[in-house]
Amino acid sequence: MYTNAPLAIPDSLVQALRQAQHIAILTGAGTSAESGVPTFREAQTGLWAQYDPQELATPQAFQRSPKLVWEWYEWRRGLVAQAQPNPGHYALAQLEQLVPTVTLITQNVDGLHQRAGSRNPIELHGNIMRTKCFAEDKIVTSWAETGDVPPRCPRCGSLLRPDVVWFGESLPYAALQEAQQAARTCDVFLTIGTSALVQPAASLPITAMEAGAITVEINPQSTPLTRYMTHVLAAASGAALPQLLQAVW
Repeated sequence: MYTNAPLAIPDSLVQALRQAQHIAILTGAGTSAESGVPTFREAQTGLWAQYDPQELATPQAFQRSPKLVWEWYEWRRGLVAQAQPNPGHYALAQLEQLVPTVTLITQNVDGLHQRAGSRNPIELHGNIMRTKCFAEDKIVTSWAETGDVPPRCPRCGSLLRPDVVWFGESLPYAALQEAQQAARTCDVFLTIGTSALVQPAASLPITAMEAGAITVEINPQSTPLTRYMTHVLAAASGAALPQLLQAVW
């Protein structure tokens, strides 16, 4: 999957990254797809092929069929658990050692950035490996195994659910504020493996651009943002990011 073909990395990009005091990064499904994590729609195989993921990933679906939704997420957790971070994840973790301030913002819910060594990624859409109380919206790390599906909150007895943002729900307020602040204050903004279609994350590169940051898109396919970017590297992040780090540092 990772080509050794050398990328044409402009000298101006090398200089911008070398001089940057604050680099902000937005990652999307493409970075995880390279690790074998199926995208949201690709995950609909086998028993689950008959379901539309948008019909399962809503609070209403959970209230209507909590067992069905819980079991779907348990299956997806199994897929994520089998995946390993790829060279792109490791390069982003290494970047934290090379630049005074790095803010990593991700739309992914798989935790692969943390497993690669990234310290404090901002998770805009939550984390599929965490569980929270449906009623209290608080993280729950352990509960009594009673055979209930879904299990019950040990504090209030409500149903437990995955700690992910469902359709119709707002992004975590603090995470979004922190991401927007990083976009406003960074020197360089990298957008990696994201379709640039899902709001409000897709607005972050625009915020950075308007604030005067150098913007870089790393994606094998073009997106609605491509023509506005300062630099575009048309490659998968697992190939592009290690080369970029080597060229700069």
